[in-house]
Amino acid sequence: MTALVGTPVRRVDGPAKVTGQAKYAAEWNVPGLLHGFIASSTIAKGRIRSIDTAAALRVKGVLHVFTHENRPNLALFDRSYRDDDSPAGSPFRPLYDNRIVCSGQPIALVVAESREAARLAASLLQVEYDPEPHETNLQRQRKSAYSPKGRLGFEEPPKPRGKPEQALTAAPIRIDAEYFTPAEHHNPMEPHATTVIWEESGALTVYDKTQGVQNSQRYISQVFGISTDEVRVLAPFVGGAFGSGLRPQYQLFLAVMAARELQRSVRVEMTRQQMFTFGHRPATWQRLALGATEDGKLQAIEHEAIAETSHFEDYVENVVTWSGMLYQCDNVSLDYKVVKLDVFTPLDMRAPGAALGIFALECAMDELAHKAGMDPVELRLKNYSEHDQLHDHPYSSKELRACYEQGAAQFGWAARSPQPRSMRDGKRLVGMGMATGAWEAMQMPASAKAVLSCDGKLTVSSATTDIGTGTYTVMSQLAADALGLGIEDVQFKLGDTDLPTSPMQGGSWTVSSVGTAVKEACEKIRARLFKLAQKLTDSPLANATLEEVTFTRGMIQLKQDPSAAISFVDAMRSGKALFIEEKVISTPAVSRQMQYTRCTHSAVFVEVKVDEDLGTIEVSRVVSAIAGGRIVNPNTARSQILGGVVWGMGMALQEESVIDHQLGRFMKHNLADYHFPVSADVHKIEVIFVQEDDSIVNPLGVKGLGEIGIIGVAAAIANAIFHATGRRVHSLPITLDKLL
Repeated sequence: MTALVGTPVRRVDGPAKVTGQAKYAAEWNVPGLLHGFIASSTIAKGRIRSIDTAAALRVKGVLHVFTHENRPNLALFDRSYRDDDSPAGSPFRPLYDNRIVCSGQPIALVVAESREAARLAASLLQVEYDPEPHETNLQRQRKSAYSPKGRLGFEEPPKPRGKPEQALTAAPIRIDAEYFTPAEHHNPMEPHATTVIWEESGALTVYDKTQGVQNSQRYISQVFGISTDEVRVLAPFVGGAFGSGLRPQYQLFLAVMAARELQRSVRVEMTRQQMFTFGHRPATWQRLALGATEDGKLQAIEHEAIAETSHFEDYVENVVTWSGMLYQCDNVSLDYKVVKLDVFTPLDMRAPGAALGIFALECAMDELAHKAGMDPVELRLKNYSEHDQLHDHPYSSKELRACYEQGAAQFGWAARSPQPRSMRDGKRLVGMGMATGAWEAMQMPASAKAVLSCDGKLTVSSATTDIGTGTYTVMSQLAADALGLGIEDVQFKLGDTDLPTSPMQGGSWTVSSVGTAVKEACEKIRARLFKLAQKLTDSPLANATLEEVTFTRGMIQLKQDPSAAISFVDAMRSGKALFIEEKVISTPAVSRQMQYTRCTHSAVFVEVKVDEDLGTIEVSRVVSAIAGGRIVNPNTARSQILGGVVWGMGMALQEESVIDHQLGRFMKHNLADYHFPVSADVHKIEVIFVQEDDSIVNPLGVKGLGEIGIIGVAAAIANAIFHATGRRVHSLPITLDKLL
């Protein structure tokens, strides 16, 4: 039987999605379901003087209007509860008091028999404010930046390595540039929604748009002061998230509050406009200075970044640390600070920190290559890091050289003319650019349960979610391979707090974490099944060891003599086992792993065509070469990289959450004004998975692919635009007005 791991298996959840059988958070219905509509603040800072709800309550079908004046008194309002993804500070508490901390803040929840009635009533609320001066401009507040408190996974910039200031001054070739990246919003296809089903006992069944059902469950339990046994949270299907579902968003709180107070089932959905009122990729200002010898050897790196956060939390990302490890350099200075603004707390978005910091670093490296008269790939190879200087660790594996080599060959990099504005396609200027990418390869503790029934069918489960990455399929492949079953004989269950504990789906760690637990649970079933087979009368396997047999197509066979075999069904029947069940808690081999730096790497090559008269930009070709360890499913893996590349195109050319600083409000708050690539913008994208074997990173040898696809893409596009036009643009997105 051909191994399933490593083969392009089609998504097992595909039929349910294309036929509409897959149900999302706002699609679960019960009799008597009520609908809540959120009213949002229209000022960025100040206080609510009054809310007149009379007109809203007169609308037919309206049952209640919740505000800060009549909301229930909850545990949340007596103390701050920090969820699993909270930064330092005090999390936002909806309807806590009359204080407004950002534009779009929820100020009321109207509950009615229909969503239309609730929305109409919300528009009739009469709200008077006492506005206060606000500040939402990062650039104006850079002088007030400070070093923030950290959180899990955040690395405070280390003390300078060597003497970067002196080395930079002495370097014959220097680059010193500032870069700006704007706020971006996640905009998954499925807006955030929560459906709370009220039981007569007071127990709650909650369907939530989330990347971590158990995180949502703990949030509900602690905020509302109820046992986790009284709350079941489910998310069997999630229509994209990209980090927006890591933290419980305010619609979850409002839906549960309304359901408990009214003792009715309630659904609360965010509108697309309200998707712009919580969390976003933070705007950043960065300065990057590089010093090198005349032959391109790095002598100094100085990287400082200032990012935005809210007044109530210190949101942080690893923006500058990549500059201390990606290239060999003995003199490095890194600095990261944040500025408090009157905005909602930023939120992890695909490749948080790396997407921003590596953009600046890779643009600066391209500028250095041009100034030194070197090929950009040659410069990176000249400064290739064989050892992680930032943490003083060897790499568990690193095939970045192969990424450069294979990516360049596939792209046709050798045909690139080095001089800017030297390549043309008719009236269009042609540019070729490249960049490096890197992301952490992490493993988190996770649990899984496997149950093999006497009919040879296997059910495996874990509380993880599938936000479109292919988790259903990949876990089914891992389980099927472990027991030699066909994928049609395996069912993987996820997205339910009743299932074994799992980390949130984020950080590109799901396959390495949950997949390892799945593999271990199935291996335990293998061992028990083998023992049952050995106990059969006249068993041909009686004197064999587990290493001497193979599991395939529901049979246990001797490797040396496949005819000596016993079926799973016969082994279980003889052992009077209706099923075999195993549950494991898998934890990383921390003591071993922490001795190494574990990263996924990439090399991205881009061709752009720029209209010389109009300044319009087309990304005509992309080649992304990825060193991501073992690839479990080339189909789903390729999809992850394609999605990341397209997002990187949006980051480079289109995406920008424009804020009106006079109003303190994001003005691009719909899919008509907030631009990102559509099918007509996307041309040829090729993905190469470089062979990479890693026995240290985790037992599966996988590294995760969710984040790495976007990293470096924006820089490669910016570098290609320079090659095409001769113009450096340091502020994203690179729109045509910046080229004219």
